[in-house]
Amino acid sequence: MLLNTLLLALRSIRRNLMRSFLTILGIVIGVSAVITMVTLGNGATLAVQNQISSLGTNLLQVRPGQRMGPGGGGGGSPSFKEVDADAIATQIGGIAAVAPEARTGGTLVANGRNWTSSVIGSTNNWLITGNWKIRDGREFSDDEIRAGAAVCMIGETVRRELYGTRPALGEQLRVKQISCEIVGVLASKGQGAFGNDQDDVVLVPIKTLQRRITGNTRVNTLLVSMRDGSDATRVKASITQLLRERRKLAEGDEDNFNVLDTKQLAETFSSTTKVMTMLLGAVAAVSLLVGGIGIMNIMLVSVTERTREIGLRLAIGALEREVLLQFLIEAVVLSSLGGIIGIVLATIASIGISSLMDVPYLFNPGVNLMSFLFSAGIGVLFGFFPARRAARLDPIEALRHE
Repeated sequence: MLLNTLLLALRSIRRNLMRSFLTILGIVIGVSAVITMVTLGNGATLAVQNQISSLGTNLLQVRPGQRMGPGGGGGGSPSFKEVDADAIATQIGGIAAVAPEARTGGTLVANGRNWTSSVIGSTNNWLITGNWKIRDGREFSDDEIRAGAAVCMIGETVRRELYGTRPALGEQLRVKQISCEIVGVLASKGQGAFGNDQDDVVLVPIKTLQRRITGNTRVNTLLVSMRDGSDATRVKASITQLLRERRKLAEGDEDNFNVLDTKQLAETFSSTTKVMTMLLGAVAAVSLLVGGIGIMNIMLVSVTERTREIGLRLAIGALEREVLLQFLIEAVVLSSLGGIIGIVLATIASIGISSLMDVPYLFNPGVNLMSFLFSAGIGVLFGFFPARRAARLDPIEALRHE
């Protein structure tokens, strides 16, 4: 009986093919919109996590100022010194590397070209804290760091803009007022978490920057890389206590520095993108309800058009539940077909848009299955009323229907 009922339902759908397609269009749009939004949201979340993790492994950033963001960047707060980095490295456990970082902007000149870039002064530990790899060349030697030698490493963007296809290793690069030898080219890291180009950078020994470029001994940031398995909360508390002592802060004084855990930053960004993904998915799911209303409407029209057919079936012995099941199966088949088409379109759209947005495509079987089941459930929910109306028709009145 179930097979015969299914065949009758499919024959009725095929008899009005165009109307059936237009009926399921709302379901198709709803399913494809939900899956596409959720897939892109998950891809964007992963992209943000990858970009923040590229800042460094288990990284803490210590900066002057009472808080991060506008108004908290350190205005009247004293900057750090190199010895602060040494103190953290030697006095606090669970630390893999500490790098003092001083930063400025400057014009670079080489090979008949010029380019404006970020100039960073630090030590070789800067490569460890930031997960940097050297593609060509070498690190700074200890003598070069101590003496503040005129040597530098450059990022891929600087190499491309100034040297094009030419090898940059061993060439001279003018950084503001000094000329330095390029001893290393950094491997590319791409876009950062805040949309910045991480490869647009020049690294020089910190004493070179302080003595020859900026003319001061200020250290803007302390980069602290923790060992795997270290308790970030304990390490942050230890750093805070140590720096309060070194900066001679009284017990009631507020910290004039802040410690940022990039892992917490990644979790904050991820939770934000997940909330936005859920919101967009919920908005897109509204179109599924609209599609369900469309199915109910067309099924009511179908019941009216086929009143005599229903009356004839009831008159020759068909049971009410058989008639109800026939129309209910029609509604479920329509909505399920819309769900399948929506999944196919969503997959194609997600792959294409992910490529354009440069975010990873993540196939989520759970979301696809849930969307399909929801679309089938829409067919049951909105198809039941027309099916019950058809099953409860009076055979005599139905046969009289014109």
